[in-house]
This record gives sequence, C-alpha cells and structure tokens, in this order.
Amino acid sequence: MSTPPHHESDHDFVRAVAAAADRSAAPLAAVPDEEPAGVPHRALARRAKTLIAAYRSPYSALHGSGRAVAAATTHLRALRAVQTATGLFAGGDNVQSPPDSAFTVNDVCDAHVLAAAAGPELDEVTAVLAEIAGAATGSLLTGGVHTPNHRWELCAALARLHRSFPDGRLLDRVAQWLAEGVDIDAEGLYSERSANYAAHVSNPSLLLLADVLGRPDLRDAVERNLTATLDLIRPDGTVETVHSRRQDQNHPFPLAPYLPHYRLFAIRTGRGDLSRAARLAAADGIDDPGLLAETVLTPDLCRALPAPDPEPLPRHRYLATARLASRASGTAHSVLYGGSDVPAHRRIRSGLACNPTFLRLFAGDAVLDAVRLSRGFFDLGPFRAADMEQTADHRYRLTETLTAAYYQPLPPDRRRADAAYRVTDEGRFSAAMAFPDRPRDEVSQTTRVEVDLREDGADLRIDISGPRVPWALELTFRPGGVPTGAVPVGDGRWCLTSGTMAYRAGDDEIRVEADVEAGEPLAGPDRADVLRYDPGQDHTVVGGTDATTGNRVYLGGHGPQTLRVALRARRPAPVV
Repeated sequence: MSTPPHHESDHDFVRAVAAAADRSAAPLAAVPDEEPAGVPHRALARRAKTLIAAYRSPYSALHGSGRAVAAATTHLRALRAVQTATGLFAGGDNVQSPPDSAFTVNDVCDAHVLAAAAGPELDEVTAVLAEIAGAATGSLLTGGVHTPNHRWELCAALARLHRSFPDGRLLDRVAQWLAEGVDIDAEGLYSERSANYAAHVSNPSLLLLADVLGRPDLRDAVERNLTATLDLIRPDGTVETVHSRRQDQNHPFPLAPYLPHYRLFAIRTGRGDLSRAARLAAADGIDDPGLLAETVLTPDLCRALPAPDPEPLPRHRYLATARLASRASGTAHSVLYGGSDVPAHRRIRSGLACNPTFLRLFAGDAVLDAVRLSRGFFDLGPFRAADMEQTADHRYRLTETLTAAYYQPLPPDRRRADAAYRVTDEGRFSAAMAFPDRPRDEVSQTTRVEVDLREDGADLRIDISGPRVPWALELTFRPGGVPTGAVPVGDGRWCLTSGTMAYRAGDDEIRVEADVEAGEPLAGPDRADVLRYDPGQDHTVVGGTDATTGNRVYLGGHGPQTLRVALRARRPAPVV
C-alpha cells in the first residue's frame, strides 16, 4: 500500500478526457439533424452517451449545448429504428444476439442515468432511452450467450436495467449467471486470458455488478486481474497477449483501455503500483471519448492519483496457470510461453490459445517479436509446448511429442460387407476408415526446448529427436532495425548458419549466437525448402497462415539435432 486515498481533483486529467470526448462529439453537434446512416447500433449508443456526457460536463465545450442534445436525439431515434421486434438490435456478425445487444443496452442505461439527472431539456432524450431499454429487457432477461465474458456483459446490462427500472426478475437472472462463479484463476487471469476482453468487458462489467449488487467479491476479482496484468505490461507500452484464447493472441494490445480501472483502484486503495500503471496507460494521451461519461458517473475517477511506486527491476514472474514466464531488467525484457491449447485439442480453433510463438525479447528499440520452431513432421505444424516445467530460478523446459500413425487392416469382427465404414478423424485428417477400430503403427517426434532467462537475454537449447525431418527456427524482429552477420535470402528473410549475427535499432542491439551441439551442420541459404515457416495443415488446407511479418532470420537443419542459441541484449549505459 502506498499513500492513503485522498480527495484532491485532477483537473488536467478531466480536461484531457473532455477534450477526447469533444473531438468525437463536436462534429456531431455541428450537424445535429444529420441522419447517421450506416452507423452500427453499438456506435449509435456510444455516440449518444458521449453527447449527453459532454452536455453534463463543465469541462466540455458542449456543456449545456442544445445542439448536443439535438444530436443525441437524432442518434437515439436511429438506434430505436434498428431495434427489431424482439428488442434486440439488427446488424453485426452474430444474428439476434442478446450479448451483442447487451453492449448497446449498457451504454443506453448509462446514458439514461446521465440524462435523467440533467433537467427538463433532456426529458425527450430520457424518454427515448427508456423506450429502447424497455423494448430490450425481455430478450436480455431470457437470452443466452456463447463466450465466457458475454455472461458478465449480459449481467451488467440486466443490473443497469434494474438500476433505472427496478424489476426483481432482472436480479434473479443475474443471480443465475453469477451462481456459475467468476471464471478467474489462481493467478488472476480470466479463462479467456484476453487483455481485450478483460479491459473492455469482464472488468467493467464485474465492477458495475459489484456496485449495483453490493458484491465486494466481484470488485476483488477485478483488482486481482489488474494486479496480474502488471506483470504482463511490456516495455513498448502494450499488454502481453501470446497466451490469449481470443483474437488478440496474434496482435499487440495497448494498455490505454485499462486506464479507468487502474486509475479507479489506485485512487480508492492508494496502491502505488496501480498508480504507475494508470500513468503508463495515459502516457500517449487520452483518446477514448467514452471516458467522459465514466468521470460523470464515477466522480472518484476525477481525483488525483497517489504517488506511483517505481518500477521494480529486476523482476521475474511465472504465471503457472497460463504457463507464461517473464524476466525484466534494465537491459532486457523476455517473455517465455508454453501454454498453447493445441497439443491437448489437436486442432486450431477459435477460443483456443493457438499462437506458436514461444519467446519474445525486448531491448529498447531492438525487439525480437517472435521465436517459432517449424518441423516437417506429417504437416502437424510448428512447435507448441504441451508441457512447461520450471527447473530452477529463471530456467524452464518446454516439451512436445507429436505422434502420427499408419493403420493396419481391420480385424475380422470390424469388417463390413458393404464397406461403408464411418467417417472418423484421426488427429490429422478424416476419412471413411473407422480409424479407432484399426491396429496402428505409431511414429513419434519429441522436441525439448530448455530456456534460461537471463538479465541480458536468454539461452536456448533445442533438442529435436525422432526421424530425420526438416526443421527451421524462425526469429522475427520488429521492423526498424538492421540485421548484420546473417546472409540475406530475399523477401525480408536472412539465414544464419553459424557464428553470430546482430539486429540493431538505433543504439540498441540484440545479438544471436548459434552452435550445433549434435547432428549435422545447419542448412545454408540455398535450402529454401528448409528455411521457411510452415503453419501446418490446419491452416494450409483452407489456404490460410498464421505466419509473422517483419525481418525474419532462419536457422534450419534436419533432425535429430541439438542446437544452442544465445540471445543477448546490448543497450547504452543509462546517463546518471
């Protein structure tokens, strides 16, 4: 615990929040009668809420503006027009979706609270908001969901509806969903392990439910998630997503959406580590127009932050539930990952953690975004660890065994006179072969990656056993730097056969040293068939890929083989 909570207002923060809202709302208020053609329902509700918040906030240039009210009315009429007979909203990928409509109803209900307290000039706005909310209530009360976070978004909408239009049935339905328990693990990660859905859905929804229902346990869950996320903040101001089970697993996610929650908890608890995160989240400015409504609805957000704690360096953390390790120092920040869902499920699927990146390394402007390992083993795709073991401080072992089979003739009692055998899946492909009924001859390959996370980088020992098959280690560096010491092979690709190469960006550098411990020499630049990333048949069968982009350096060969790779960050000494 840092400094105790205090009540001084942060006028600079609120002015910046109001300016962000005005950048969005002022152009709409300038043409208040212009129909918002083609605008999705969620955007219509967000716009209306922002216009009403701007009307309410003394920090906004639209404070008390009749044009803001008129523009909000125009948008709400458009929103009512896309509301179907069920009360759900038309449009979007999910058809007749209660949770998708819940996102919109949450904004509608917040806007209703803002408008209802604003005086007679907003009476018409308040009435339209009540009409929209009332029309949606029945479908949200009985509707279902299809992702974990949708439960809490839907519950938040029901709780907000009850807040403005009390109805015991709404609370009973919320209690049904909450009786399943919040899907947060021992480390503080939600089951989807997604920064995007934590910041935009689970955390704000659970906070709202905590306030409406008087449930401090839900507030505690949010604080646990924010605490866990502290260890996922990367030096480039993003949140680690490689372990996510949702769409953000392949994309960087900014810290900025976490701003209101870090700020609120820092203010209410006095925690300096959360205050530091709140400042980092606002470091590049405030662009979210929706924050203004939150400051009006939750005045605590406008109070000054407590003093931040300094960043604790060096730092080491292992999130065992996600099999994600990190080590940070003033020189390097490394991330090691072995928590893919693919080995257990044997498929690439939405909702699974599928990213094959197992290592990242940050050294200032020099960034190694992804280390991946391809193997040409029955087209089963790149290395994704099935097991991750911490063997010592900062040391880990990642392991995966792949198995494919050749099938023998069916036993006599399994044969059919019509030869119409059922179509079954054997892990690689499907066929009318009744695979489970056949004896099988298995072929296996085991890959072990031992990693020592150092203060200045990482040491890797990669052991590929089993039959002689090609493999390629791909190092993807973030654009903006220059590789030296490796042989260019075209299309942003280089080859390293032995010795040392370096990737330099500005004054920062990551050096790579490779050495074959056992097996034949590494493949040369003429072996394009080996020096490539293979996403595996789950992607290629539909013409897809999960390949990275950037400056890619390859080391390759044929297993069985053992390779040592040393990664070292070099940065200028800080000026004291």
